[in-house]
Order: sequence, then C-alpha cells, then structure tokens
Amino acid sequence: MYAVIETGGKQYRVAPGESVEVETLPGEVGAEVEFDRVLAVIDGQQVKAGPDAGGIRVKGKITAHGRGEKKIVFKFKRKKQYKRTIGHRQNFTRVQVNEIG
Repeated sequence: MYAVIETGGKQYRVAPGESVEVETLPGEVGAEVEFDRVLAVIDGQQVKAGPDAGGIRVKGKITAHGRGEKKIVFKFKRKKQYKRTIGHRQNFTRVQVNEIG
C-alpha cells in the first residue's frame, strides 16, 4: 500500500515505514505531522484518486531537520570577462511515515 501526497508544492510517493525528505515543515524533532493533501492511494489492485482520496490522511513523525547537498550555480558570458559562482543548499525535513488511513 502506498499513497501520493503533496506538500511544499511537490508530490511524493510514500508508504508506511518509509522515510521521506520534504520541504521544511514547522515543528520539533519527534513531533507528529499529518498530510491532508492526499492525491491517490494504491492498495494492491484498488486505486482511490481525486475526491475518493480526499478523506484519507497520512500520518508521520518528524525525525530530522537538515540541509541538502550544495549545488553550484555557475554563470559565464564569453568575451565579456564575466564569471559568477554561487552555491545553494536547500533546507529539508525528514519524516517517517507511520500510517495511511
């Protein structure tokens, strides 16, 4: 059984017992979190999507807050002596999914 949830403008496929890194969520480590924006639930051959999946909630627990790996952004214009290097690290929250239901 797994579900497709939306949080932080992105969609994630989650299953009970899995750990997933999502956009930063408010709350301390160990706090319970509930995702109410469930797009689909797949249980074997049974698929619930759209309005049928509207009443389903995905519950989990925050296990960590952190920052992702650094991504380098390099801008360059030839013949103009222009080079610019900047880096970016995205914040994330790791959530352990407990139940779908």
